[in-house]
Amino acid sequence: MKKYFFISLLLALAVALSAPLAFSQTANVRGVCKDIDGKPIAGAEVEWQSVDTGRKLTLKTNKNGEYFSLGLAPGKYNVTLTKDGKEIFHITGVTLTSGDQAAPTDIDLKKEQANAAAGQGKTPEQLKAEQEQHEKALKENNTVKALNEKITDANASITAGDFDKAIATLNDAIAMDSTRDLLWFKLGDAYRLSAPKQTDPDEKKKRYETAVADYQKAIDLRKGSEQAQKEADTNKKLAAYYNNLAESLAKENKTDDAIAAYNQAAQVAPDAAATYYFNEGAVLTNAGKADDAITAFNKVIAADPNKALAYYWKGINLIGKATVGKDNKMTAPDGTAEAFQKYIELDPNGPMAQTAKDMLATIGATVETGFGTKKKTVKK
Repeated sequence: MKKYFFISLLLALAVALSAPLAFSQTANVRGVCKDIDGKPIAGAEVEWQSVDTGRKLTLKTNKNGEYFSLGLAPGKYNVTLTKDGKEIFHITGVTLTSGDQAAPTDIDLKKEQANAAAGQGKTPEQLKAEQEQHEKALKENNTVKALNEKITDANASITAGDFDKAIATLNDAIAMDSTRDLLWFKLGDAYRLSAPKQTDPDEKKKRYETAVADYQKAIDLRKGSEQAQKEADTNKKLAAYYNNLAESLAKENKTDDAIAAYNQAAQVAPDAAATYYFNEGAVLTNAGKADDAITAFNKVIAADPNKALAYYWKGINLIGKATVGKDNKMTAPDGTAEAFQKYIELDPNGPMAQTAKDMLATIGATVETGFGTKKKTVKK
């Protein structure tokens, strides 16, 4: 009885051991990855994801672009090739069968490109050029997005008065791409606006000098960019660069250089010339150059006859040239009274209206609502 039992047990074990085990069925994967020039893609990742279970296996290519692995479950897989975190190519529905030998799953981008080109009626070179253009555009969009975020952060810091943080942020942006004129312009603004806050005279001077250099860099980049010249508002931007350059130069007491920059702004953007000539006149007034200031304000009036303050400041510079006779009577140059009267006519309730009336009284002139139409006499 025991003997038969022992023999039966051995037979049962033999049968069990000879039966194939379901969980021992596996498949192997291998392949070679090459780029569009036929060169091995080293250090790339080949991800095999099961269509049925979603499980993933990620393999690394060696220096020859080869990858290999044992022990995947048979079934259908989607295969994705990535390099540096960017998807390069993918294949869907690759079928794996059990066995030691696996059909190679190669990824040859040169062949894939030729096949794609043939399917679209294009040459491989044409398709390659299109792909490169697409990748370039995608890279540009990503760069612009990142730089715009930097500019937004810098503007917020400037608004909050944290100029040093704005400067650091903009320098980070320039480290990303130093060919963008707008970044240099914004950096110039940060230095220019921070300069008056400095208690150390040397640091204040240094910041204005840095602002000048940054604005000049922005100007050079914009003038030298073919792409920038195609922009509808390129002259408007360039004029703004010249304007802020001029302001920084004026703060350095480089009056002649500042005037040259203002003139450049006016020439580049004649529609806004009145603004730039007015700024020029203000700098010349502060520098005590009355004749040149009068000339500048005449340019403003020619460009915009309704700019009231241009008449006021022209009058101020003219009255500064007045003479006093032996009888203590003040004689102002021709056009002085007309300048103040025009200001009052254009802006009768303006911030300088009372001062303009006082100036007219000083020279014994009349207040008029229009040239040649008397309203009243102002007594001294």
